[in-house]
Amino acid sequence: MAFLQTILAFVVALGSLVIIHELGHYWVARLCGVKVLRFSVGMGKIVFSRRFGPDQTEWAVSILPLGGYVKMLDAREQDVTGLSPQELKREFTNQSVWRRMAIVAAGPLANFALAILLFAGLYMYGEMEPTPRVRAVAEQTAAYQAGLRGGELITAVNGEAIQTWSDLRWKVLQGVIDKTPVKLDIRRTNPGPAGDSLPGGEPVDTVSLPIEVLAAKDLEGDFLGKLGIKLARPKPILGKVVPDGPAMQAGLHEGDLITSVNGEPVADGVAFIDKVKASPGKALSLTGIRNGNSFALSVTPQAQAGKDGQIGLIKVEMPMMPEMILSSSPPLQALVKGATKTWDSSILTLKMLGKMVIGEVSWKNITGPITIADYAGQTARIGAFSYLSFIAFISISLGVMNLLPIPVLDGGHLLYYSLEVLTGRPIPERVGAIAQRAGIGILMTLMIVAMFNDIVRLIF
Repeated sequence: MAFLQTILAFVVALGSLVIIHELGHYWVARLCGVKVLRFSVGMGKIVFSRRFGPDQTEWAVSILPLGGYVKMLDAREQDVTGLSPQELKREFTNQSVWRRMAIVAAGPLANFALAILLFAGLYMYGEMEPTPRVRAVAEQTAAYQAGLRGGELITAVNGEAIQTWSDLRWKVLQGVIDKTPVKLDIRRTNPGPAGDSLPGGEPVDTVSLPIEVLAAKDLEGDFLGKLGIKLARPKPILGKVVPDGPAMQAGLHEGDLITSVNGEPVADGVAFIDKVKASPGKALSLTGIRNGNSFALSVTPQAQAGKDGQIGLIKVEMPMMPEMILSSSPPLQALVKGATKTWDSSILTLKMLGKMVIGEVSWKNITGPITIADYAGQTARIGAFSYLSFIAFISISLGVMNLLPIPVLDGGHLLYYSLEVLTGRPIPERVGAIAQRAGIGILMTLMIVAMFNDIVRLIF
């Protein structure tokens, strides 16, 4: 079932993006008066087609699902000697260079427009997201060196206000890629013995995050965790206690707040779970607070087989939901935020590509259809919000990749037309043919790298 859902999510995502991209070319071509002969979703042999519209355009579905194309009346591809002067006016190469540029650019721009609208809709709808509050920070980390200790709420990154954990991750990533200082505006809390804020807490402060400790490979994973910044979790307050389990037998109750294990303070529920898992069959001395009164007792976790050997269980639920906030915006603000997000994502993609070329970022970041399909399935299972966000980001990637100045891609054609504007004449056909072959070689190399990375991820 999960496999079928993954395939369906992938087909819907990729199919919609291809259709939007090609519709961009189609609409602007029609607007410029160019005759469109065929609109195809997919490449290769046509498996289904119908003709309709004023020009009897052939609307087709082709056998290879990766990509699509819009075939226009073009003297470079068809014999136009028998056409009337009126028909020749609608031939692609007879258009001004500015019209040709508009038609070519319309596909990627349609992908950017889709991303803006999707982001704007998601910002208007809003979603409950974790707040950027920091978990207890280990001493040997960059975050600790910067002055973070745990419990801080990060309110801004480099002066830009943030509301959610995803905002924090995005803004820090931009700083890491740009190799610029990352300054965090924080509100500190002064925890009391039970984890409560003391009077006079939450003063505003600014700390500088030493991002130079990150290596290029760290960007492929949890780079915030590498810096020592992790999402704060609730205090270790016990939930439902399973009857006849080690916790109940030891005398633990629902609502108990655990303050220490074997004399060591426990920062949150995650830390408590880690200590229990690490002690199968070993007695743990717990201290805590119940109904305002302190207590102490001993519990012996039950040993159970895990992936990496024996783990300890005491059979009690531990609430792990972090502090959440509903992040939503009014329509105009959501549209501006959507455009900003699309612009920032596009620039970040280009910077990542540039760093791959000079070797600062691993080529393992290039992904192919297998990885994209996997992410499509995962986000679809999480929910509509995550799935639509995924489609928006893939739409941006598709737009950026198509604008790269590589022959065969839209960006390559825009490069040709830009040279035509500068020189006053089209590039020679021989030069264009050589460039096309070079472009195909570059694309084939990228596809091989992407497929190799996909297979490595699948196996390992």
